[in-house]
Amino acid sequence: LKNPLVGAVILFARNYQDPKQLTELCRQIHGVRDEPLLIAIDYEGGRVQRCRTDGFTHLPAMAELGELWDDNQELAVGLAHEVGYVLAAELLSCGVDFSFTPVLDLDYGVSEVIGNRAFHRDPEVVATLSEALIDGLAEAGMAACGKHFPGHGFVEADSHVAIPVDSREFDEIWAEDIQPYVALGHLKLPSLMPAHVIYEKVDPMPAGFSKFWIQELLRERMGYQGMVFSDDLTMEGASVVGGIVERANAAFTAGCDM
Repeated sequence: LKNPLVGAVILFARNYQDPKQLTELCRQIHGVRDEPLLIAIDYEGGRVQRCRTDGFTHLPAMAELGELWDDNQELAVGLAHEVGYVLAAELLSCGVDFSFTPVLDLDYGVSEVIGNRAFHRDPEVVATLSEALIDGLAEAGMAACGKHFPGHGFVEADSHVAIPVDSREFDEIWAEDIQPYVALGHLKLPSLMPAHVIYEKVDPMPAGFSKFWIQELLRERMGYQGMVFSDDLTMEGASVVGGIVERANAAFTAGCDM
């Protein structure tokens, strides 16, 4: 952890026993360097929640908030805010700095890996509910990270174990999947994470290794000034550029900050 190439730490369920152990682990990690390492976790609610016992609130999958929106918009927005606050407050109390949430992918009903992690099919609903959740995170003292740019919901394959290919034209992706990112912008969404998906009619490289998606579109056309985190470089979707060192170099060259 003292190596200067290490920029952050991500925790998984295997690193968690109970809040006391988690708090001590975070204390030790933060104490390793004068400028404490960022401690992050994938913690969204639903099936992606690494800490579930000993007082941690079981948070709903985001699709449940989307379903509630269809019946009661005001209640859905209020609960999204509360979910964000509880999520952040419980993690911060144990020393975890940051969660890679919310998922901004659209629910096309085909992606098993996304599934009920997505709020809704409608990009405007996704933007509204995610903004409420982000406000809840911020109220507790935590920043947000939108994922998986420009959108992982349309492809069936799981980028953890396969190399997903999205065959849509750019204009369709822009009109649908990218709109939550446009609506939020870097002032509301201080960081995001690209998808390990190849959009074959746009660029032959997965988005996380693509200068087009990160530099030309995100930075230049959209004017995004926030942090860009690479997705997990051990995933199969990242294997197209070679071994782990090649993957790290490719992500950095494309424009990922971390």
